[in-house]
Amino acid sequence: MAQKFEFTAKTVEEAVSMGLAQLGLTKETAEIEVLEEGGKGFIIKSKAKVAISKKESDGERAVAFIDTLLAKMNYTATAEIAEEDEKITINLVATNSSSLIGYRGEVLDAIQTLAGAVANIGRDEYRRVVVDCENYRAKREETLKSLAKKVGEKAVKLGRKVRLEPMTPYERRIIHSALAENTEVKTTSEGKEPNRFIVVIPNNLKVQDDKKGGYNRDRKFDRGDRKGRGDRDGKKPYGDRNRGGRPAGGRAKKSTVTSFEGFGGFIGNSLKDE
Repeated sequence: MAQKFEFTAKTVEEAVSMGLAQLGLTKETAEIEVLEEGGKGFIIKSKAKVAISKKESDGERAVAFIDTLLAKMNYTATAEIAEEDEKITINLVATNSSSLIGYRGEVLDAIQTLAGAVANIGRDEYRRVVVDCENYRAKREETLKSLAKKVGEKAVKLGRKVRLEPMTPYERRIIHSALAENTEVKTTSEGKEPNRFIVVIPNNLKVQDDKKGGYNRDRKFDRGDRKGRGDRDGKKPYGDRNRGGRPAGGRAKKSTVTSFEGFGGFIGNSLKDE
């Protein structure tokens, strides 16, 4: 928090003008707090008193918040503004970066969300805030791009949809962007936050013939329904199931969606990397 300086004069206007001149600030760049308006009293009029400090930028306000938060979390770390234009970038310097980043960046993402809320207090237009630590964001972006390429190739090779594990909106944007120019696949997001995930759909998607196998589109048996055997004693007809537990009459319909599980090895785990 910026240091405050107190100034006194006959009126509030005079005290403010005096303080701004001495501090080299303007009303736009200063925080002004009126402590005493002055002029009160029948015989002796009191003087006006104001407290003036340099107004913090959105980034400076976010940095001050992060420093306080890290201290309460018992982290030996400091926050520094790396860039403050349309996007505010704050870099964290810590002795134990892996725990500060967290599993797949969860701790870093939480700090970033809070810092973004603080930086945008009183603003009409939202400014994006990115909190980074040891260039983790750039490394993760490259890993996600590599993952997108692998998943796209797998979807085309199998001719099936490939579903990824849930990701944050920031991570999903990277995947969508990485595959945007791929003419062999398209991507879509499904599910609800925080479990929203990406599905990669190949253009050569194989459509399963519903009439082949044990089920038709109404989910009923097409053939092999040996109704009648076993009905005499009230038992379930043994023709409904074979030894493998599948419906009689053929193979069950296969799914056209493949889950790309275990992608943490591709994305990276800061705790394991450490």
